[in-house]
Amino acid sequence: MVGETFTPHLVAQFAEAFATCVGRGKVYICDDARRSGSMARGAAISGLLAAGCKTYDLGVCPIPSMQRTIAASGAVGGIAVSAGHNSEDWNALKFIRADGFYFNAREADELLDVYHAGEFERAGWDKIVPLEKTGSSGAVSEHIAAIVGMTDVRRIKKAGLKVAVDTCNGACSEAASELLDALGCKTVAINAEPGEPFPHDPEPNAANMRQTRSIVRAVGCDAGFMLDTAGERLGIVTDDGTILPEDYTLALCVSIWLSSNPGGLVVTNLSTTGAIDAVAKKHKASVMRTRIGQAYVAEAAAKHKAAIAGEGSGGVIFPRLHYACDGMAAMAFILDFIARTGSTVSAAAAAIPKFVTLKKNAQLDFSVIHRAIHHARTEAKTRYSNANVDLSDGVKLGWANSWLHIRPSNTEPIIRVMAEARSEKRARELIAIGEELIGG
Repeated sequence: MVGETFTPHLVAQFAEAFATCVGRGKVYICDDARRSGSMARGAAISGLLAAGCKTYDLGVCPIPSMQRTIAASGAVGGIAVSAGHNSEDWNALKFIRADGFYFNAREADELLDVYHAGEFERAGWDKIVPLEKTGSSGAVSEHIAAIVGMTDVRRIKKAGLKVAVDTCNGACSEAASELLDALGCKTVAINAEPGEPFPHDPEPNAANMRQTRSIVRAVGCDAGFMLDTAGERLGIVTDDGTILPEDYTLALCVSIWLSSNPGGLVVTNLSTTGAIDAVAKKHKASVMRTRIGQAYVAEAAAKHKAAIAGEGSGGVIFPRLHYACDGMAAMAFILDFIARTGSTVSAAAAAIPKFVTLKKNAQLDFSVIHRAIHHARTEAKTRYSNANVDLSDGVKLGWANSWLHIRPSNTEPIIRVMAEARSEKRARELIAIGEELIGG
């Protein structure tokens, strides 16, 4: 929380710890346009400069754009100041490696060890390198060009698609419109003033996408989209005004990809809808599931040469572009499908098997979360022997066409309880079981 646990002092020290881990060299930094972004970015820049890093300040920039730039430039890494889908009173630091991937669990543990030890590499006065204020235009332009390169621009322009897009006054406020212009779309952009207060929480879910739905219906758009402030997650409104669940962003992209490229591997996480498995089976593809988090999914996708990957939160990874959740790329991919097939988003979504997914957050003090998860794991193994039990991330119980997943949040003092089934009744029963397992 900004002004409480997230302070300039904390940010500067973590930046110094990061520089100590990756070594002196070229480092990029950006933020997602939330009000505290400039403050936090400035503090992080101080820490990087103090360590002797050659620091390139991109200012407000979509994280996927910066990830591509890091991987292509020979940089040692980067820091994104962003809380992504969280509300504006939150902020965070996301640490990126030289290859453009987020730090994995081992690297994050090493970073924490360096931070807690407090023994940072520091440059003498004559070794401090001037800050390079490059801005984001170059990174964004190259990113957009790469996205356009994986589409049939002529076909999309000929289709004359109408698109509504809500960027929540975040880092994609200008970039999303630039991309849609490059694709020849007729665009209705809302909440596209970076730096202005968020009009709503930036998580692309049904509660936050009602304005986009209204525009799709009023204007007669072929599709409506919402991007989170970092540009990683995408929410979709179909041409008939239906707001798709977050999980169905990935499910739709997987269905579109596999319909033209059957077989191969899809990588996603444990909490993503089973519709992915049903779609993959239809197209003779296989599915690999990882722990929750883009770092786990991206590394598995790269290691096992996945055809497409992502998470049920609205993040899609296109390996032919890069190994990062990329909302703008997903948006262009869907528009290319509409133009190529003459079909609609609503028809494509209707072909995906329907599951009911319910989510509930249990607010708990950090001091009791570990105990609650341990209790849930122990009880689950003894009381639900008829289920497939996965303990790789919290505890997940799986049955035919239904599952329950209980896990601590990576970012907040809560335990997430998620359930999915073919019927709402069964999903609610599973949520109740999950609440009982952590409440004992």
